[in-house]
Amino acid sequence: MSGVRTAVGLLAVGQTLTYGGVYYAFPAILPDLEAATGWSKATLALGPTLAMLLMAIFTPLTGRLVDRGLGGEMLAFLPVPAAFAIALMGFAATPAHWLILWAIVGITQAGCLYETCFAFLTRRLGAEARPAIVRVTLIAGFSGTLSFPLGHWLANAFGPAGALIGFASLMILVAVPANLFGARILRASTGLAGAEHTPSPPGMVRIALRNPAFWMIGAILSLAYLNHGILITYVRELFSSRGANDGMVTLAAAMIGPSQVLGRFLLMLNEARVANRSATFAALGGLVMAALALWLAGVAPMAIFLVALSQGAGIGIISILRPVLIAEHLGREGFGAISGAIAIGPILASAAGPMVGAWLLGAGGPALVIAACAGLPLAAIILWATMRPRRAG
Repeated sequence: MSGVRTAVGLLAVGQTLTYGGVYYAFPAILPDLEAATGWSKATLALGPTLAMLLMAIFTPLTGRLVDRGLGGEMLAFLPVPAAFAIALMGFAATPAHWLILWAIVGITQAGCLYETCFAFLTRRLGAEARPAIVRVTLIAGFSGTLSFPLGHWLANAFGPAGALIGFASLMILVAVPANLFGARILRASTGLAGAEHTPSPPGMVRIALRNPAFWMIGAILSLAYLNHGILITYVRELFSSRGANDGMVTLAAAMIGPSQVLGRFLLMLNEARVANRSATFAALGGLVMAALALWLAGVAPMAIFLVALSQGAGIGIISILRPVLIAEHLGREGFGAISGAIAIGPILASAAGPMVGAWLLGAGGPALVIAACAGLPLAAIILWATMRPRRAG
C-alpha cells in the first residue's frame, strides 16, 4: 500500500535525524567539544554514558506504553525535549549541567529510537513489519554519513555550540513532523483499531530467563555493541592516531553508516542461501577484521576505509539479525517483551562504550583500544560457537 510505504519512509527520515542528534552529534564534534570546554574525555563521555544507562532503565516502561497504543506519540513528541537539551549542551558551564542535559536525552531517547519505532511498526503491521523495519534501517543507516561531515562543517563554521544547535534544529524542524505524519498515515492506512493495544502474554520473560539461549544471545550482542560503542565514540581520534589526515578521517567516519546499509543489503540478497548462524559468524568476524585493519592503518593510513567498511557492515548485519536470532532461539510468543528484556544488555554495553574507551585511551593509548576492539568480538565468536543451533520443532 502506498500509504504504508509513505509512512515508513517518513519514520525512516525521523529516525535518521533523531539518531543524528542524540547519538552521532557527540562523536562527530568530540574533539571540538574537548578543545572548547577544556574537560577531559572521561568527563565528556560520562554524558552519553549516563544517557544510555537511563535509556536502559526506561526502555521497559516505553515498551509498555507502546503496548498501550502510544508508540506514535512517543516517536513524534519525545524528540522535542531531547532536541532542546542537545541545543543547550553547547552552553553547559559545568560538568553537572552537562550531565543534567544528557539525563534528559537518555530518558527521552528510550521512547523515540529503533526499539520504539520497530515495536510500533510491529503492532501496526504484524507479519508484514519485517520489510518495513528493514526499509527503516536501510535509510537510517545513513545517519552517521550525514552527521560526521555535517558536524565537522558546523563546528568549523559556528563552533561546537552552533553545531549542537544545528543538530537540534534538524530534529525539531524535520524529524518531529516526519514522525508525526508518518504515525498518522500508518494508522490511517492500516486501520487496525486495536492492533497497538494487545498486551504480551504474561510470564514469557520469566520463562525466557530460564533458557540459557537468552543469556548467550544477550552476552553476544552486548560484546558486539560494546565494541561498536568504543569505536564509534573515538573514531576520529583513533583514525587520526594512525596517521590519517583530517579529510580522510571525516570521509572514513562518514562511510560507517553506508557500510551498515551495505551489510544489511547483502544479507537481504543472500537471505535464502546464508543461514542465520553463518551470518552471525560473518558479522562478528567483520568486527574483528575492522580492529585488525585499524592496527594495519598505523603503517598504511588508507586502511581506515577498510575499518569503516568492516565495522559498519558487521554491526549493520548484527542489528538485523538480533530480532531474528531471538525469535529463532526463544520463539515468537511474547516476542516484544523478551526482545525488550534482551535489549537492556546491548544498551548498557553501548552506555559503557564511551567510558570504557576513555579509560583504555588513558591506560594504554590507541593500541589498547584496538586490542579491546579485537578481543570483544573474538569473545562473542567463541560464545556463538559453543551455542547449539536450535533444532526444528
